[in-house]
Amino acid sequence: MTDTFPRELRQALAETSAPLLEGADALPYLDDRSGAAGAAGARALAVVRPGDAAEVATVLKLAHRHRVPVVTRGAGTGLSGGATAVDGCLVLSTERLNRVVEISPEDEVAVVQPGVINADLNAALEGHGLYYAPDPASHAISTIGGNIATNAGGLRSAKYGVTRDSVLALDVVLADGTALHTGHRSVKGVTGLDLTALFVGSEGTLGVIVGATLRLRPLPAATATVSAYYPSVRAALDGVRRISRTGVVPAIAELIDHPSLRNIDENTGSRLTDGGHVLLLVRTDGHAAAAEAEDVVTALRHTGGDAHRVTDEAEAERLWELRRSGRGRTRPLWTVGEDVAVPTSQVARMYEEGERIGRRHGLDFASVAHAADGNLHPVLSRPVPEGVAPTAPASPELDAAADELVRAALALGGTVTGEHGVGVTKRRWLEDELGAAGLALQRAIKAVFDPLGILNPGKAI
Repeated sequence: MTDTFPRELRQALAETSAPLLEGADALPYLDDRSGAAGAAGARALAVVRPGDAAEVATVLKLAHRHRVPVVTRGAGTGLSGGATAVDGCLVLSTERLNRVVEISPEDEVAVVQPGVINADLNAALEGHGLYYAPDPASHAISTIGGNIATNAGGLRSAKYGVTRDSVLALDVVLADGTALHTGHRSVKGVTGLDLTALFVGSEGTLGVIVGATLRLRPLPAATATVSAYYPSVRAALDGVRRISRTGVVPAIAELIDHPSLRNIDENTGSRLTDGGHVLLLVRTDGHAAAAEAEDVVTALRHTGGDAHRVTDEAEAERLWELRRSGRGRTRPLWTVGEDVAVPTSQVARMYEEGERIGRRHGLDFASVAHAADGNLHPVLSRPVPEGVAPTAPASPELDAAADELVRAALALGGTVTGEHGVGVTKRRWLEDELGAAGLALQRAIKAVFDPLGILNPGKAI
């Protein structure tokens, strides 16, 4: 990098609507929700907020010429540190690239810019009788571009897949400013290597996404919600397996353990724990939603669940919203949250491993799970001692327990991250999952797209 870069960048952007943010104005753009170490001390050169693909290309051409690192940031809702600033970087915010460019009911596709909020897209689609299936719990605040960068999952993943399964094509600006279009508008298309899938989940390390062609689905004719309380997590997971034997593919199946139920009650004033120990929430959708819900109720009752269909739609929506956003801190805690996934047959063992790890380190353990796809979100915690500042360094037991938790998932045939991405928080386990040869190959692929290594350095791979 030369000292002329800031001056040249200002000159290049002088006649655009993308002024640089510096100093205190840049601070809100330097980290995400992970709390990852390093962001607080990073000193970014500036934040730039381009308004179109041409401005993105201008920024990247200059950054490439001067070898300036570029960290692309959506809404900053990530939980793995993938959007945190690094020293000397330029943060490229996509918040102004927020247009729904096209909605085609005939083709069942939408073309959007990366800064479009997930929930806002679905609000725009509702009048067309369509919706976009991927629905991370942060759907009300996270962007499509961020969802694509991390290959976000969400509650509907077991039936409708993750973000990758709904992305047909991408418009990308590469590290040197080259524009690239990948994929197809059609559902089918096998010409060449699947570069679209390669960019999905690449966490801003291969290029900057400036547009996406998304696959849409018709709004379901009906939905139905089933609530079932169980005496234990293992019994609830037996219920999920019993559902699969009926032939019903639930749109959503979410498990909330007792500590998580208690936390939701304390945080929101709800009374979920009055119903039982462990809660399983299941949603069916489509023309047969009601009949499938009855099959689900029968299956869950056969496995000891206190199951019933929630016929009050307002109550059903309240339960789903509590699952999405009801948890929170009600007292000062040191915590570490994880995002592991295992084969569905191993979810109960993974949960029990988590409990054992927590006990061994003197930590509280709680978890919710996307029960039908094997993705768990365990939280290990310890109260901050009285008189100690909550910002003080957490006890080393938390880090050791997190390491054991991730390694337990790998031992059960799982993965270090089901949907949050690698970012900076998961990099230490990369080689354990990918192997030395696999990791080297991934880094070689990155070098093809970004030979100078300026895109989101130190993240993902």
